Amino acid sequence: MPILYFILILITGCFAGAVGAVSGLGGGVLLIPALTILFGVPIQYAAGASLIATIATSSGAASSYVKDRLSNIKIGMSLEIATTLGAIAGALVAGLIYAHGLGSLIFIIFGIVLLLSLYPALMQFKKNRLKPQNRDWTTKTFQLSGSYYDEASRKTVHYSGYRWWLGEIVMGFAGIISGLLGIGSGVLKVIGMDWGMKLPMKVTTATSDFMIGVTAAAGSAIYWSFGYIQPFLAAPIVVGVLMGAFAGSKLLEKSASRKIRMFFLVVLAVVALEMVLRGLGVA
Repeated sequence: MPILYFILILITGCFAGAVGAVSGLGGGVLLIPALTILFGVPIQYAAGASLIATIATSSGAASSYVKDRLSNIKIGMSLEIATTLGAIAGALVAGLIYAHGLGSLIFIIFGIVLLLSLYPALMQFKKNRLKPQNRDWTTKTFQLSGSYYDEASRKTVHYSGYRWWLGEIVMGFAGIISGLLGIGSGVLKVIGMDWGMKLPMKVTTATSDFMIGVTAAAGSAIYWSFGYIQPFLAAPIVVGVLMGAFAGSKLLEKSASRKIRMFFLVVLAVVALEMVLRGLGVA
């Protein structure tokens, strides 16, 4: 691998890791378009490298979030069963799609999933996520309450989530999308916990980063068996993503939730449109 190419891939991974940590997307949302469009990497190999990078993103950002009590471990672990099973199923379906030469379909699905994710996020944009939510039986049963110190507002935030069952349904779908597209599906995890379970945005983002590594690991095992993971491509990406993830996690701790949400929506819109156009052969 030429040294210049290695450096460019490293920088790309660093940027994707920072965005993934701040937004809870997991990095793959930007990595796959960058690798396929800018570097001409076949999408199945870009997806394989993305899954490995997503594991690195989760490891880099989640360790900081857990230490600072932004991640809710109980909520994350209770939702991981659905995402793991979904990731395995999605990766198997992806193998069939690539085997039949339908890679362009993945681009279109990628973009559509992100576009659909914009609506509930927009509906929640003006709401104050710090207000207490109505509790239901799942709040107590699955211990969906917690607290963290918010550096932006300089106060301790207490919260309680609810509708665990809705979160679990969304997470199952998120796992399928993760395995199918080669991403951590952090976008759907964020939507599931933010819109579905009414958790604060910072908790949602941090818990998503904690969860995506397990989801990506399940899907990457299938991708490895298909031969879609190239170590020489994944290595510089992982290094860059780790560097970016640590920087991004520190930025999240000091940022206001509304700014994170706006950043989240802008990234989704741009990437979604690019991927749909790419799949249709327009871009």
